[in-house]
Amino acid sequence: MLPWKRVLRPLAALLLTAAAVTVPATTAQAAATGAGWNDYSCKPSAAHPRPVVLVHGTLGNSVDNWLGLAPYLKVRGYCVFSLDYGQLEGVPFFHGLGPVEKSAGQLKEFVDKVLAATGAAETDVVGHSQGGMMPRYYLRFLGGAAKVNALVGIAPSNHGTTLSGFTNLLPYFPGAADLLAKNTPALADQVAGSDFLERLNAGGDTVPGVRYTVIATKYDEVVTPWRSQYLSGPDVRNVLLQDLCPVDLSEHVAIGLFDRIAFHEVANALDPGRARPTTCASAFD
Repeated sequence: MLPWKRVLRPLAALLLTAAAVTVPATTAQAAATGAGWNDYSCKPSAAHPRPVVLVHGTLGNSVDNWLGLAPYLKVRGYCVFSLDYGQLEGVPFFHGLGPVEKSAGQLKEFVDKVLAATGAAETDVVGHSQGGMMPRYYLRFLGGAAKVNALVGIAPSNHGTTLSGFTNLLPYFPGAADLLAKNTPALADQVAGSDFLERLNAGGDTVPGVRYTVIATKYDEVVTPWRSQYLSGPDVRNVLLQDLCPVDLSEHVAIGLFDRIAFHEVANALDPGRARPTTCASAFD
């Protein structure tokens, strides 16, 4: 085996874990339809006047990533929508692999579609992993700040990842970084110190007019070190899951897919005026 393959294999394996496609696509789509999200006839209520756009992570998709959170928000009265982005030709189901900058353009188009359908002036965006970081490009460079009230990132790759140190080895294997960038641009964009992240974070993490929430877990094995997920700037709230519930052992996948303690904190971030303390008991709320 070539040396760079020893590096890229665990890199791909860890990011594949983040996708966590847990059910067949046809079953998942039926679940989404039955739960009522991506319903373009939904009109936001006075209590929840902004539709929520869910942005999946690397190697995820618009259904599987949200089988837990979308129904959780829907039953609480939100109009909920999710998109697929970052598709590569010939790669079905596993999305979020294209250049992050291009994916942000897809998010821009989707938000415009949701706002036109619902009649709302703004939306709230909730993303997992890459999906918590990519919208920041939309906010900063594509006019999204005028259309987004709040961004909630669940284990977001805001400042990239070392993948527990694996990415630090890339320079020692000639051609490995180029291979990564050519075949899976989003993975290269999310390596700590990438050109993309340098541009995204130059001049500060936030833009005026948007509320930011980051929900992280100290057991994250994909976006490492976990503190790199945090943002700095006005209107930022950084939350560690274990500060809310010390016995919560969720790692990168679980915090986005089925952790109801994290979901409770998402709901608080979307509606801070009605926020209730998040504790271990929130898992049963």
